[in-house]
Amino acid sequence: MDSARQSSLEGIISSSSPPLWNIDQRAQGQARFYRIIQHFETVASNDDCNGQYNQPKLVRLTYDHARSEASKDMFLQAFFHLAELPIEGEHEIDLNDDSKRLGSVVSEFADYLFDNLFLPLRASSVKTPQLSPLIHSAVLRAQGGAGVQHFVGTPERVAGLRGDCLIRDRYRCVISRRFEIQEAAKRLKEAREAGREATDNDGNLLRAESQFEFLEVAHILPHSLTKTDKDAELHPSKKAALHILNMFDNGMIHLIEGSDIDRPRNAITLIHSLHGLFGSFDIFFEPIPEKENTYRIQSFLDPLLVRDLPVVRTLFLTEDRNIEPPSLRLLALHSAIGHILHLSGAGEYIDSILRDAEWKDTSADGSTQLGHLVSLKLHGWLDQEVH
Repeated sequence: MDSARQSSLEGIISSSSPPLWNIDQRAQGQARFYRIIQHFETVASNDDCNGQYNQPKLVRLTYDHARSEASKDMFLQAFFHLAELPIEGEHEIDLNDDSKRLGSVVSEFADYLFDNLFLPLRASSVKTPQLSPLIHSAVLRAQGGAGVQHFVGTPERVAGLRGDCLIRDRYRCVISRRFEIQEAAKRLKEAREAGREATDNDGNLLRAESQFEFLEVAHILPHSLTKTDKDAELHPSKKAALHILNMFDNGMIHLIEGSDIDRPRNAITLIHSLHGLFGSFDIFFEPIPEKENTYRIQSFLDPLLVRDLPVVRTLFLTEDRNIEPPSLRLLALHSAIGHILHLSGAGEYIDSILRDAEWKDTSADGSTQLGHLVSLKLHGWLDQEVH
């Protein structure tokens, strides 16, 4: 996509004011959009996507999972602007005569979404940065180490976030319900010295537990989304990702702007293995209707790989509600991204790119996904270090 067209498209997507359409305009625009996309989705399916992902399907699924009419309107406005077509009117679109140009438009739009949202999110979400000890952070700052300044507050926020999540989630993984091993060791020692039995937050005996594990804080949307560079600036790639997310759910951006990315509403407590699967959008939460803070937790993976799912869990709350629960809105957005990645084939394609990075593998023709990998690194998506 040339820079002028991309800049114009970004201008529409980043707009905070969605177009005001009536019901007929919206219906006509949606019908035209589906007619175009379904035509090229069929073509892409017949071509077997050439080992990549189904671009028209990714575009359609992104529209289908938009969280509101305002979000869908913004999406259609961006798409038809790129296609240089009216959203409504008597003129019918001739898919035969205009097939090559419209196919290019669909491909460009899919690549924009893939490169600026789905690829970096899956690549960077595999691992939430776990805090370094605060004393280590203090030593670094005392030395005035290069690059420390642009992380001001980050170690403290991540440390505080993990502490808040452990308290809120009662020192248990929200999915497996396994108890935190370090907290268990502390309680067992204190109980032994006091001549009593060690218990969990609900008074249950810890000796009845079958297994303990180290627990990690897992961001719902990744910490790297708002991580700035050494000049305290947010890279344009990350700004684009935030704008696309805001198009998914108009107005949601205020939930994760700046340091708000590290608030408890954007995090849950998980064991290491489930953290990895949740971070890569292979596990998702679906709310149970009319049951507050209760979710059916499922996976896109083969049941043999995740034997304990699906499962229904009511997430814990603190008694005085002084620590925010995981955001229903952010969990819904996480689920939407997971469905798009899975159903379009984009997730599998991204995994192949990341395997190239890990194994330094090459395809049969000797090429690698070097461009994608370099872009992810340069834009700060793969750097997960927390000082």
